[in-house]
Amino acid sequence: MSMAWLRFCWLCSRRAAKTLLWSVVIIAIAVGANVAGTYLVGGVARWEKWLTAASGYFLVWRLCLYGATAYGWIWMRHRLLAREADALARRRLVRSEIAGALAIVALEISLLMRG
Repeated sequence: MSMAWLRFCWLCSRRAAKTLLWSVVIIAIAVGANVAGTYLVGGVARWEKWLTAASGYFLVWRLCLYGATAYGWIWMRHRLLAREADALARRRLVRSEIAGALAIVALEISLLMRG
């Protein structure tokens, strides 16, 4: 079986289809919220002004999401290490944790630099 066929089969799997569907739904909700917000406040300039005024609330929201994600990560980490206690699993987790932390820091720095 060729590598191209294996990639195609992976793309057609039920799990990949569900993930793709959820991604499209989340993006559609985000776009819909922006369009509705722009319509409700009366224009793009006023929408951007409202977003700037509400940035503190969005920071609190992101911090709550980061806290919930960290809690879930710790729960998942304990379960994974109980199941796979080898050094390779621990190294993979550490790499994932570093990558996640760097992504969050980069996101927050980009938001600070923009404002």
